[in-house]
Amino acid sequence: MGWPKFLAVVIVTYLVMNLAFAAIYFSLGPAALAGGDSPTESGRFLNAFFFSAHTLTTVGYGNISPATVGANVVSSLEALMGLMAAAIGTGLLFGRFSRPSAKIAFSEQMLVAPFQETNSVQFRIANLRPNVLMDLKADVILMTVEGAPGDLKRKYQPLKLEREGVYFLALTWTIVHPIDDTSPLFGKTAQDLERLQAEFVILIRGFDDTFSQTVNARYSYRYDELRWSARFDPAFEFDPTGNMVLNVDRVGSHTLLT
Repeated sequence: MGWPKFLAVVIVTYLVMNLAFAAIYFSLGPAALAGGDSPTESGRFLNAFFFSAHTLTTVGYGNISPATVGANVVSSLEALMGLMAAAIGTGLLFGRFSRPSAKIAFSEQMLVAPFQETNSVQFRIANLRPNVLMDLKADVILMTVEGAPGDLKRKYQPLKLEREGVYFLALTWTIVHPIDDTSPLFGKTAQDLERLQAEFVILIRGFDDTFSQTVNARYSYRYDELRWSARFDPAFEFDPTGNMVLNVDRVGSHTLLT
C-alpha cells in the first residue's frame, strides 16, 4: 500500500472510531459528560467527539470528564482501545520505515531481438533509487496453459539466461534468454504464445547496501506485451561535463527492426 492510501486509512479509521464513541456518549444523555453540555444538540455531539478524541489518544485536557457510571465504563474501554491502536499504528509505521524494498523500473515490453547467432527474449531494468543494489540475481519462468480441452493445466518452465546475475546495478541491465534448441520458446511464433496464454514471470533479488538487507522485485510480461524483431535503444547519455546520465524514462525505449 502506498503512503497516501496508508495515511488515508489511518485518518479515516481515527475519525470513524471517534464518531462511534461520540455517538455512544451522546446517547447516554446530557449528564454523562461534565463540561460537555451545550445549548444545541450539534454542540453537545461535537463536545462528545472531542472528548472521545482526548480519551482515545489518552491526552485528557480535563475540560470535559465522564460524570456517570456508564460514561466512565465507555471511556475506560475507549482508553484501552486507544492504547492498542497506538501500539498497532507504531508497529505498522516502524515496519514501513524499517523494511527495505526495491524500486526497479522494468521496460514496458519484452523484446524478441537478435542475439549472437540466434534470437532471444530480452527485457531491461534500472534502479529508480540512489541506493546501491549489489549482487543482483534474476529468475525468469515461462508460464503456459497446455493440455486437451477440458483438461488444461498451467506449466512452469525456468528459462536459462545469458547472464543470471551482475555484481551491481550501475546503469541498466538487459536480461537475455537465448532462444536456442534447448529453449521452450524454440520454434514458437506469436500465435503459438497467444494460444498457450504465455506469461513470463520475473523475480529480481539484490542486496541493498543502505539497509544491508536483501530486497526483491517482481514483474511479468504477457504474450501480448512482446515486441517482435526489435532492439533496445541506449538509455544513458553524456552531459556537457562528461558525466554519464541515466534517463529512466528511456528504459523501455526500443526500435523495430526492418
